[in-house]
Amino acid sequence: MKCPFCNFADTKVIDSRAQDDNSVIRRRRVCEKCGKRFTTYERVDMIPITVIKRDGTREIFDKAKLQNGIMKSCNKRPVTAQQIQKLVDDIENTLAGSGEREVESKQLGNMVIERLKDLDEVAYVRFASVYRQFKDINSFIDELEKMLHEKNGNS
Repeated sequence: MKCPFCNFADTKVIDSRAQDDNSVIRRRRVCEKCGKRFTTYERVDMIPITVIKRDGTREIFDKAKLQNGIMKSCNKRPVTAQQIQKLVDDIENTLAGSGEREVESKQLGNMVIERLKDLDEVAYVRFASVYRQFKDINSFIDELEKMLHEKNGNS
């Protein structure tokens, strides 16, 4: 690792620690020439996942975009930022672990819906109403009845 202060080509690692969920390694380094210390972070460089949209266009999976959509659904609900972050991380890890490099937006939306259903029913209905693009009040009522049936059937 090149020193950011003097550009000397050799530095020494003096401390390494895992951070977050062991997906990041924090390393404290010291330059062999100038003696200055600095920190680096090491993480696995994942191949980006492509989302295939409804119209057939493709875009790179954007974790922040997913998180923002979920946050809108959870607005004024008793859902913490940590719960939302955990849900988004879970989806990202599921996608990364699948080995697939492309995912349809429909599949991604269903992953969100399934997790929101367990987290907060109102947020689930909000997200589903936008994601599934209910055409009228009857399709909305059908979704609510389906949810109630599943809930009562599981109780």
